[in-house]
Amino acid sequence: MKPLLFALTFVVALGVETASAQDRDLDCLVPPKIKRASHRTALENGLKANEGFKRCGRYVAGWLAHADKETGLIPRNLKQALWNARDSAADNYPFMVLTAAIVDRPLFVGTMHDMLRTEIALTSRVDSLPDTYSFETKGFRDETPDMGRILFGASEYIKDGLLPLTEWLGPSPWSIRMLSILDDMWKHAPVETPHGPIVSTNVEVNGEMLQTLARVHFMTGDDKYLDWAVRLGDYYLLGKNHPTRDFQNLRLRDHGCEIVSGLCELYAAVHFARPEKKKAYHEPVHAMLDRILEVGRNEHGLFYNSINPQKLAPGKGIADTWGYTLNGFYTVYLIDGTEPYRVACLEALDCLYDNYRNYKWEGDSSDGYADSIESALNLYNREPVASAAEWIDTETAVMWGKQKEDGVIEGWHGDGNFARTTIMYCLWKTAGVTIRPWRDDVIVGADLGKQDLAIIVRAEKAWKGTLIFDGPRHKTVLKLPIDWPRINQFPEWFTVEETMTYSVRHGIERKNVVIMSETKHAGKDLLRGMPIDLEAGETMLINVSDNRGRHR
Repeated sequence: MKPLLFALTFVVALGVETASAQDRDLDCLVPPKIKRASHRTALENGLKANEGFKRCGRYVAGWLAHADKETGLIPRNLKQALWNARDSAADNYPFMVLTAAIVDRPLFVGTMHDMLRTEIALTSRVDSLPDTYSFETKGFRDETPDMGRILFGASEYIKDGLLPLTEWLGPSPWSIRMLSILDDMWKHAPVETPHGPIVSTNVEVNGEMLQTLARVHFMTGDDKYLDWAVRLGDYYLLGKNHPTRDFQNLRLRDHGCEIVSGLCELYAAVHFARPEKKKAYHEPVHAMLDRILEVGRNEHGLFYNSINPQKLAPGKGIADTWGYTLNGFYTVYLIDGTEPYRVACLEALDCLYDNYRNYKWEGDSSDGYADSIESALNLYNREPVASAAEWIDTETAVMWGKQKEDGVIEGWHGDGNFARTTIMYCLWKTAGVTIRPWRDDVIVGADLGKQDLAIIVRAEKAWKGTLIFDGPRHKTVLKLPIDWPRINQFPEWFTVEETMTYSVRHGIERKNVVIMSETKHAGKDLLRGMPIDLEAGETMLINVSDNRGRHR
């Protein structure tokens, strides 16, 4: 890396450079003839994205160095020689896959696929359901299968890992694995209820199932998935297990909050697919959300870790996953137009910069920062509060500072969440645009304006490849009727529709001169990739518009 680029990325990570000095540095990188401020912003964003993607690549290399020599699988943490579904498979491995899919395609098509094949072969215990595998004994850690443990791990693997992978990759071996596990979970559902058998009474598992089933129903078009979700909806909303009327303790952070957003995702699903069921759920869903707003927040509008919804006594601690619960509120706002639910999201976003910079989430854990930054990114995508964007930048720099020289962050499965949220952050800075092949000296950044998308691509060494645009994945992959906010999704920023035509102005800076030309491109071609050929040190400027103005 050139000294100037290193200085800039170091400045980005620490967030201490003055505006005037940074402007002088950018002037060295941006050709003099570039007048548009949007391209300057795009370059700033590209430097941040480049730093993030490089960190994710280092994270993957760091963990692969600790992979089991015989199986190639990564351990649960750096002290335990085992692979398990709820941690290794759910939180760490999937984001190694996603990182490789973006920055190292040979690693993606090779090692990452090999790990999936090995995981299926070695860990599937009850039909396709995975169980904990010991590297030391070369077999299952536990002599007999425990269905509660197995179902919990399967649920985590699906919702935390395979579902986000499927939303980005589309149909793949990982989506096949997801559907296989999901079907077998419900095949073996052990808990009898008046509404039919369900997989668990654990609120985390059932919340994850509600989120998964609502999305997979639309993705596959198979009604059985919505049938299973409705069983859970009836169990919690129409019986004696209502989260705020019947629970003595309602957890509003991860490992419990999933039930709230899960019921809200089901509410959105039945709004479109089964209106009569939506009518039955309307009052209990709103009652749940209203009570949480009443007793579940601190003075800034963030959620307590847990509450007793029967009492007005405040809870303790602040949930780093505050946005996971607010996703549910915003989803119901989108369905019913309930303005207080949107206001709750705006209040939370607005409080961050003044009150929660360098806040020690989960005792100053990288995982706590990752969940809180994701919380903000997902809601900012819908409600762009300017101060929240500044906060996301500062806190991402803090999170990045926790990575060690070998690429490992804290040495446990939560390291995967560092990569998950970093990729979310990078895709924000590129508006979902990626390059193939990725190379660490190629800077790609974007600035989404009101009328068009400004992109800058700069290569230190000669580079030839494609610029790949993002599509409306909620519609093309998941086939959702609307883009409701979802835990662990990768938000859409500038999306290209396959059937539309786009105006693309582009030019390469040569000898401090940029001559822009305009061409028309079919959306399907931009989704496949726009060819780019740069000589060493060249910069390409691009503006993309569909003549509709700003959109996602």
